[in-house]
Amino acid sequence: MKTLLIATRNQKKKRELQNILTDLDIKVITLEEIDIDVPEIEEDGETFEENAIKKARVTADFTGYVCLADDSGLMVDALEGKPGVYSARFAGEKATDEENNQKLLTFMQGIEEEKRTAKFVCVIAICTPRGEVRTVKGECKGKIALEPRGDKGFGYDPLFIPDGFDLTFAELPEEVKNKISHRGRALREIVPVIRGLMSRYE
Repeated sequence: MKTLLIATRNQKKKRELQNILTDLDIKVITLEEIDIDVPEIEEDGETFEENAIKKARVTADFTGYVCLADDSGLMVDALEGKPGVYSARFAGEKATDEENNQKLLTFMQGIEEEKRTAKFVCVIAICTPRGEVRTVKGECKGKIALEPRGDKGFGYDPLFIPDGFDLTFAELPEEVKNKISHRGRALREIVPVIRGLMSRYE
């Protein structure tokens, strides 16, 4: 069985990815499961694409594995696309999910419901040690809730209500979220790309 390394230590992300990649005969591992100490990669790109490609390329080159990396974020219309590529560190470099959510709510105070529109964006990059790179993009539109709701998921999930639903990502069953989420959509796009690259890579 061939191995695909995900450039993350986030076990929730691994589980989310595994649930969608179940049809592929590929072993999925994270940075926590290898003996190679991969250095921290600075996400200094101006776009999700730049960050995802950099993480995938550096990790693949450093470890020798075919590597998948994603960069995701929330873009709020009333905030001119913020927090965007700074989503994970909106409230500071070592900010918790709760701190980022609270800062977003502070910025959104007084903004009426019809103007709380937003979208989640995910770019997934896959890179081989030979330097082959492919990317796909997934989006999910919705709006920002008035307060955090739900205890599933991570990041801004407690604040994001996807279009067509009354529940936040953090309230939806995992299988429903995986079908409609930005990451789920990007993953379905990357599956044939993974299959093609893995079939050629020894």
